[in-house]
Amino acid sequence: MSSHHIVRDDQEPALIIANGASCSFELLGQLLEWSPIVVVLDNAIDRVLELDIKVDVLLGDFDDDFNPEIYKEKQFPLEIVHTPDQNKTDLEKAFEYLIEKGHKAVNVVWATGKRADHTISNITNIVRFRNTLKIVILDDYSKIFLLPNKFEKWYPKNTPISLIPIGDVEGITTQNLFYPLRNEQLSIGYRTGSSNHVTQDGIVKIEHTEGDLLLMECFD
Repeated sequence: MSSHHIVRDDQEPALIIANGASCSFELLGQLLEWSPIVVVLDNAIDRVLELDIKVDVLLGDFDDDFNPEIYKEKQFPLEIVHTPDQNKTDLEKAFEYLIEKGHKAVNVVWATGKRADHTISNITNIVRFRNTLKIVILDDYSKIFLLPNKFEKWYPKNTPISLIPIGDVEGITTQNLFYPLRNEQLSIGYRTGSSNHVTQDGIVKIEHTEGDLLLMECFD
């Protein structure tokens, strides 16, 4: 795997590599190509270096047996960011680091799979950053992001789409989905909009009035 692109544009999304299940080389390579900065969470660093990826930032709480200094020579110039706050996940702290550095968007890989508690936290915590960072979580099977109150995008017919509420979401109306919603409510644990799909080639419209609604584009 080659390192990320030498030409950088800060308007392109940053890339965070977490420590969940690995994604395909193809997906990772696509995201690396134009990422202006690659942030790796501490426990994933050895797996990342095995793929010959150039890392810009190594971030984490660095447990007692973890020595970040040993990676400096291999990844020069590597920025090491120690974030010991145990009240936040390392992924949340990586989001905060990018916001502080002025980034507006980020793609995240290796954030799903393996431990279920980490997967759920990683997906649901993105709502906290609604107004400060555009976050997209990707793996080989799905692309997950938080919807604005009004959303429109062109999709091919039969594209699998799921609408997942974080808490209660009110006033949901959709167009061009096989199972339409008309000013309806979704509530996590009671009613979600999973396993829907696009009716025909064209624009899908999704609106909601209140709450945090995730969209998952699925590739299975």
